[in-house]
Parts: sequence; structure tokens; C-alpha cells
Amino acid sequence: MSDHPRGFASDNSAGAHPDVLEAVAAANDGHVPAYGEDPYTAAAEQRFRDDFGEHARTFFVFNGSAANVLALLAAARPADAVICPETAHMNVDEAGAPERIAGVKLLTVHTPDGKLTPELVARRVERVGDQHAVQPRVVSISEATELGTVYTPDEIRALADLARERGMLVHVDGARLANAAASLDLPLRALSTDAGVDLLSFGGTKNGMLLGDAVVLLNAELAADFQFVRKQSMQLASKMRFIAAQFEALLRDDLWLRNASHANAMALRLARAVKEIPGVRITQLVEANGVFALIPREATQRLLAEWPGELPFHVWSEQTGEVRWMTAWDTTEADVDRFAEAVAEAVGAGG
Repeated sequence: MSDHPRGFASDNSAGAHPDVLEAVAAANDGHVPAYGEDPYTAAAEQRFRDDFGEHARTFFVFNGSAANVLALLAAARPADAVICPETAHMNVDEAGAPERIAGVKLLTVHTPDGKLTPELVARRVERVGDQHAVQPRVVSISEATELGTVYTPDEIRALADLARERGMLVHVDGARLANAAASLDLPLRALSTDAGVDLLSFGGTKNGMLLGDAVVLLNAELAADFQFVRKQSMQLASKMRFIAAQFEALLRDDLWLRNASHANAMALRLARAVKEIPGVRITQLVEANGVFALIPREATQRLLAEWPGELPFHVWSEQTGEVRWMTAWDTTEADVDRFAEAVAEAVGAGG
């Protein structure tokens, strides 16, 4: 058995896809201009234009937190506010970076399924023009959401229409945009460009890359000075070709879609395998590559102790005991089946 067996903690835990590694090795050839002035970056940027539209401007950064925060820097001023679900990654898992670095205030909304609606957003659009209050400027959603659910294009368009009416912009945290598009069997632009989105982050790390995420600006005004935002934020890679080559490989021949589709299929397989186990309750629709469930706390502790690996999965809520099981591009059917058996044994032992 591997020293680092596959678990269900996060798609970040997976290794890099062989095609991505091959692309990095191929880019390691001689000297090319630094800071993105190289043919590898140009090729990757064209891939993004192919998928998001000719007007899309793409800027590569090191990680997803940077992609989100830099997007907010481009879209909002320090006196502005961002409306987002309370489960949003930028609210829960970025250590206050949006507030500290972008200088914006997050106006959070309770959403049982992780999804904003126009009605929920409208309630947070208040005190517009009041100099004593932050001004709502951005509506930010995650696609797929932090709870594994997926917005349809119509749902995103409805939010974009409201945002336009209220003078706001729409941002998408697309760390798992590939999984959402695969789930709906739609092109990437259907959930972004064509739905009225202004800017987004596009995740590579969770879908087979070594590292790297992208800020994709679909609003020309936002792109005008973004190169300076990226540089000042210390996210301009000198050897940009090694990030760009990964994205070019991911977007070439729909590798992003194959990886995401497989991860989604493994999550659905897991959900189907465990949902009939007495004592297991699936808490969210399984629409991407995450399964959220309630199981007895004793079963959780048994699984964490006995499944091989450093961190088998995460306890999503310490209060309720809800757990999160994530699948990845390299999760196998055998991995899923063994884990489902382990869940059954752990729950049965606890009962």
C-alpha cells in the first residue's frame, strides 16, 4: 500500500494528473521571457478565451485565496461590501484576507443549501448612499458551492440581473467550477460569461494541477489595471510558464471535464452506497464531488482512527457532527467501495 493512501478529506489532497506533470516537464526547456511574456502563457490565455469568450482576460496566480481576494480588489473599494453566503470560502476559510487585504466588508447570508437567491441578496442591499454604511458592490457565489450544490445558469442569471439593477457586480468563486459544469453537462461559459458574471476565479489545484489558480475578468473595465493589482499583491510569478503550462494542459482536449466528471461520479457512487445504511443521513444534494452526511459521532471517531492515511475526511460541523467526504480526479471505484464498507462497519459497531 502507498505511504499516502487516498482518502476523502479534500480534492486538494490529490496528486497532479500525469498530463499536467508532462506539460510542466515539456515547459522546462531552455530560456523564455519571465513574468508571463512567454509562449506558454500566451497559449494558456488563448485556451481561456476559447472557453470563456474572446473578451476574457486571464491572470494566473499561485492559489485560490489570492484569486478571490485579488478579484475583490479589482471590483470593490475599501468602503464597499460583498454579499456572500455565510458558508463561502472567503468568509470561513481565508483567515479574514478579504477584509484585511481587499479592505471590504463581507455581508453574509444564511443559506441552507449554500446558494444565494435574488430575494436573499435583496435583503442585504440597504443604506445605499448612506455615508455611515458600507456600500453593497459585489455579489459573490461559489460554483459549485461549499456544500456541494450547483447553481443553474438561470439561477446565476437571476442574481446577475438583480446585481445590474442595483449597480453591483457578480463574482464567482470557481474553485470547483469545473465540477459544476460537468454536473450540468454545460460549457464553462454557460455558468459565467453567458450568465452575466463579471469576474471569477478558476481553480486548477482541485482538478489535477500542482498549484495555481486563475482570475478571469469578463468585464473589460476591471481588466484595465489588474496587472498592477496582481504585482502589488505579490502574485506575479517570475516563471509563469510553469503555472500556465498546467492550465493549457487542463483546458486542452477537455482534461478539466474528464477529471471533474470522474470526481463527481465517485461522489455519487459513494452517496448511493451509504444512503441506505441505518444511521447515515445525506444532508445535501450530491451535485458535484462532495458528500455531506450525518453519522453517529462514535462512528466518525472510529473511521478517523481506522481509515489509513493522515486525514481521512473532515468533520464539517463540530456542533452537529456533520461530516464531509470529498472525491477527486484520482479517486477509484475501489476506494469508494472500501470506504462505504468502512462506514457501514463503523456505524454498525456504534449501534
